[in-house]
Amino acid sequence: MEIVKLVAETKAKISKFKAEGKTIGFVPTMGALHQGHLSLTEASVKNNDITVVSIFVNPTQFNNPNDLKTYPRILDKDLEMLSEFEPDLIFIPEVEEVYPEPDTRIFDFGELEQVMEGKNRPGHFNGVAQVVSKLFSYINPDNAYFGQKDFQQVAVIKQMTKNLKLDINIVPCPIIREVDGLAMSSRNMLLSELERKNAGKISETLFKACNLVPDFGVSQLKEWVVTEINNNAYLEVEYFEIVDDTSLKSIEKWEDSNNRIACITVQVGKVRLIDNISL
Repeated sequence: MEIVKLVAETKAKISKFKAEGKTIGFVPTMGALHQGHLSLTEASVKNNDITVVSIFVNPTQFNNPNDLKTYPRILDKDLEMLSEFEPDLIFIPEVEEVYPEPDTRIFDFGELEQVMEGKNRPGHFNGVAQVVSKLFSYINPDNAYFGQKDFQQVAVIKQMTKNLKLDINIVPCPIIREVDGLAMSSRNMLLSELERKNAGKISETLFKACNLVPDFGVSQLKEWVVTEINNNAYLEVEYFEIVDDTSLKSIEKWEDSNNRIACITVQVGKVRLIDNISL
């Protein structure tokens, strides 16, 4: 497990691996790792000759400066956790290495970025595309692994890969959950003890919602979920949408799509948590 910090050094090592005919798996992260990240790393190690994990808190995807400031950074612990799976390279660049000059590129993802996270966090997905496209150019992976918790982000990255005509296989991996069902997130460690105890209500409500589909209409189910979560004093729903899992277009009745996904964002104190579940 070798740590590299420079783009030029990373590219040189990747070129050598490629020349040897080795497949490259890539797991981009912003650190503060948990079992979800480790499951991506494990999948990459299992299915590729070489695995690269990046740890980089990308400033261009934060539309809230305070969110960037408070994002957890625990590099020593991250490296300790990764050592169990022995990825080959850990790429940990400084901001100046990734952005030697401002990135002024504007990406167009159409309707994919105009709903849910895109609507509520202007510029977020453009920042994601900026950094992921840069990382892809450094690592040149055959396979790149992303968690399904960030469902809309995976859709955007797939579209970006297609738009840029990159020969990279995007591999979505299942959400990893805590014992009480809460989707694992780096932000969970920012919750107070009481907030963490109550945050399990989010996934609990989503699981119940799945069982109500035969009896509720779409709008009725959406209202039920929002009311159920907002009845908890520690939780406030920012949005809850039921969408087609490919187009991300909202559906009005169940017949509008055979592949439906329910996506939610909940404010828990000062912490913003997202989750989703297939309906």
